[in-house]
Amino acid sequence: MKKSKTKIETEDEKPKVHPELEGFDVKINSFGEIISTHDIEKINEFLNKNVVDKKLKDRDGFKQDEDPA
Repeated sequence: MKKSKTKIETEDEKPKVHPELEGFDVKINSFGEIISTHDIEKINEFLNKNVVDKKLKDRDGFKQDEDPA
């Protein structure tokens, strides 16, 4: 039985993203370097604010709303 091919995303079909990350795009060039449309510091700030660190959530004194900086 032949496997069906997965649908390749075209330029017209963009994924839904958080409004703060609108226009975010990541590409890898021929040298293996990651090229991003947003600064890494902005991405880290967004992740710190919106994603709970699974390794830290069970520790004493950890608060989800706490600013890590």
